[in-house]
Amino acid sequence: MALPPTPAQTVGPFFGYALPYDGGPQLVAPGSSGSIRLHGTVYDGDGAPIPDAMVEIWQPDQHGRISQQPGSLSRDGHTFTGWGRTEVNYEGQFTFTTVNPGPTAPGKAPYILLTVFARGLMDRLFTRVYMPEDRQALGADPLLSTLAEDRRSTLIAHRDDDGGLRFDIRLQGEDETVFLTYPRTPQFTGRRA
Repeated sequence: MALPPTPAQTVGPFFGYALPYDGGPQLVAPGSSGSIRLHGTVYDGDGAPIPDAMVEIWQPDQHGRISQQPGSLSRDGHTFTGWGRTEVNYEGQFTFTTVNPGPTAPGKAPYILLTVFARGLMDRLFTRVYMPEDRQALGADPLLSTLAEDRRSTLIAHRDDDGGLRFDIRLQGEDETVFLTYPRTPQFTGRRA
C-alpha cells in the first residue's frame, strides 16, 4: 500500500531555538576598520513587525572577492567568511556587523544576498541588498533592469548618516520586497520527484 506524502511544514518558528549562534551576525568585529552595520525590520503583509524570523546573508568582501575560508559557525575574530545569520528581536529588527561589499567584476553593482525564514512561510525567501551609491551600475544590473522602477527600490538599501545600511523586508503588501527564485536550488515544499 502506497502512503500519501505528509503535508509540507512551514519553516518556523522552531528554527530560533537551535540555529542562531554566538557571533552569527558579526561577519567582522564591531568597530573594526571598514565595519558597517546592516540593519532593518521584517514586516508582514499588514505592515506589522514579525517577531520570530531569522535572516541570513552572504556577500563578497570589500574588494569583491568571494571568501573560500571556513569558520562561519565558529568565528575567530579576524577571518571574513562572507556569511552570517541572526534572529530578529521582538520588534522584528535584525542587525549585522559586516563590510560594504565590493563589485565582483568592474562595473557590476555590489550587493549582499539575503535569505528570510519565518513562521508561515512554506520555504525560505531569497532577495538581494544592493548598495545605493553607484547609480550607473544599478541601472545596468541584469536583475534590476528587468524590474519596474517602483519595484527596484525594494532591493536598494538606504545609507545611514554613520555609513551603515538600512534594509527593511516586507513579505507582502504595499512595497513588498522583490524575492527571487533560483532554478537549481532545492525547494523544501511539495512533492519530491
